[in-house]
Amino acid sequence: MKGIGAVLIDIDGVLTVSWKALPGAVEAMERLRAAELPLVLVTNTTSRTRAAVAGRLAREGFPVGADDILTAPTATAAYLRAHHPDARCLLISSGEVGADLEGVELVGEPEGEREGAAGRDAPDVIVFGGAGPEFSYPTLNRAFRHLQRGAHLVAMHRNLYWRTADGFDLDTGAFLPGLERAAGVTATVTGKPSPAFFDTALAHLGVPASEALMIGDDIESDVLAAQRRGITGVLVKTGKYLPETHRAADGTPDHVLDSFAGLPGLLGYT
Repeated sequence: MKGIGAVLIDIDGVLTVSWKALPGAVEAMERLRAAELPLVLVTNTTSRTRAAVAGRLAREGFPVGADDILTAPTATAAYLRAHHPDARCLLISSGEVGADLEGVELVGEPEGEREGAAGRDAPDVIVFGGAGPEFSYPTLNRAFRHLQRGAHLVAMHRNLYWRTADGFDLDTGAFLPGLERAAGVTATVTGKPSPAFFDTALAHLGVPASEALMIGDDIESDVLAAQRRGITGVLVKTGKYLPETHRAADGTPDHVLDSFAGLPGLLGYT
């Protein structure tokens, strides 16, 4: 593992499950900090702002701050500012992340939409965050109608599910393909596994892909996507990891660990 100068770390399923620290994760993070290894936490979490994520992790004992975190909402805001400036954006997401969507005009449903009319103030962009109770049939159907009228579709991620303390829960990727097919559109994905998301993380760390390592529990969105950008990939057998998903993947992780606790040893920090 010589030549690794920075680490990208997924949060959910790697450091925590349902925001509770996994065994050995805090101690491993402390060893990375003691080694002064640059790191950034990269997450598709859409239910909390960067500040809220940092606060929750700090309460679990992780030595991190908001500046150490790159979220799908912050990457989405950068994309919207660059590609859809001044657009009216309808956010469909579970959780409140408006504070991380700086410079983006968020709008509600215009009155005309509730009555079935197009409405002069219809949104220009439909933005999907993480799934939850907000992903109801009426809400998805209204999004479908906006897309039919020409609205753009942006998704913070395509995750199919995530692990909670009660088991697996469906996520946005379970709904997005049907909406894309019905409306005849393709969503622009701004979080993992988007190449631009990893490029943003590398720019934040100030290292080339060849000197970075990505550790995650999602073999496709975390590990193989990072490897396609030239980043060393490490898969952990915690969180959403399933042996059958590992076997069926269309690529092989550079390394596989039982948990994040094993990362300092892999990097030679004993």
